[in-house]
Amino acid sequence: MFRSLRFTAFAAAAAVAMTLSPGQAQQAGGQPVPVTVVSVTSQDVTLTSTLPGRVAASAEAEVRPQVNGIITERLFTEGGEVATGDPLFTIDPASYEAAVAQARARVTQAQVQLDAAEREAARLQALQARNVASERAFDDAIAARDSAAAALEVARAQLQTAEIELSRTTIRARLSGRIGLAQTSAGALVTASQNQPLAVIRDIDPVYVDVNQSAADLLRWQRGEAEAELAGGDQTVRLTLADGSAYGQTGTLTAAEPNVDPRTGVVTLRMQFDNPETLLLPGMYVQVELPVEVVEGAFLVPQEAVTRDRRGRPVAWAVNADDKVVEQRLTILQDRGSDWVVSEGLSDGDRIIVAGFQKTSPGATVSPQARAASADTPAAAQ
Repeated sequence: MFRSLRFTAFAAAAAVAMTLSPGQAQQAGGQPVPVTVVSVTSQDVTLTSTLPGRVAASAEAEVRPQVNGIITERLFTEGGEVATGDPLFTIDPASYEAAVAQARARVTQAQVQLDAAEREAARLQALQARNVASERAFDDAIAARDSAAAALEVARAQLQTAEIELSRTTIRARLSGRIGLAQTSAGALVTASQNQPLAVIRDIDPVYVDVNQSAADLLRWQRGEAEAELAGGDQTVRLTLADGSAYGQTGTLTAAEPNVDPRTGVVTLRMQFDNPETLLLPGMYVQVELPVEVVEGAFLVPQEAVTRDRRGRPVAWAVNADDKVVEQRLTILQDRGSDWVVSEGLSDGDRIIVAGFQKTSPGATVSPQARAASADTPAAAQ
């Protein structure tokens, strides 16, 4: 009989324990469940839009010959830095040197002819003053002198052209930056303004990042709404590299293409980033975090503090002044690192549970303990 009563009491206690939540079952023993909480404070938060983009050089120059000839030497290191004016290739200059010598001879010849014409004109002028020479002979001498002077100018221009052609047998950099692979070698025949470049120079510090944004967002910027929203907010543009790491330099929005793609309804935005370590290379895929608007009175809530109810709505468990667990429905705008940006559902000073969910439930009395601050914990969520 005693054993039967003891078994019946044990079974009843077990049934009661099964009907209680974990928190209520532990409270039945008289000990509040310890939970870890953080206190949240409202603040102005800048919302961002993450867009895919491509890196582009801030300047690019294709190296092409401006004269015909045979390449005799390459004077740069592939993949290295070059400065404006540095020699890159040399073309056999023999024929161009001969052209310069010939042009110089023509200048000398034209100068001799001009000197003779000037002397003749001076002689006839003296004779004409004594009425010894006719007016027509004097006019012909003046015309010959002027014609010789013009011929001298033509010869000098031809000499200058020949010297320019000779100077172009040394192909020089027209842009400072990093030069790519050589597309030709010594012994190759090249022609003036050929389609294939000999090499390409790119300025990659700074670089541009081009992204596509919807035309609706561009209209907001043009009307000044976005600028007003961002006044006093964080306007920094950030990058995430292809491997998921954050790029150390921040950038700025510099321009927008004044044309909407009729197929996609987007426009191209251009950002500029410093690239001192040349980590960003043209053509590289990146993700751009672009500021969109500032939300006043928002909260940064640790993501581990947010769960979902049966309908999939985001909720957080808060501890009220009586140390009881209260479920609060949230309105989440977007994520920010390890936090959610919450616009509705919280108040300043709310203590949000971030650890200990498994041991409690809404309505249970708990023993809240503040989470220890760490370097990774945002100050607003302490």
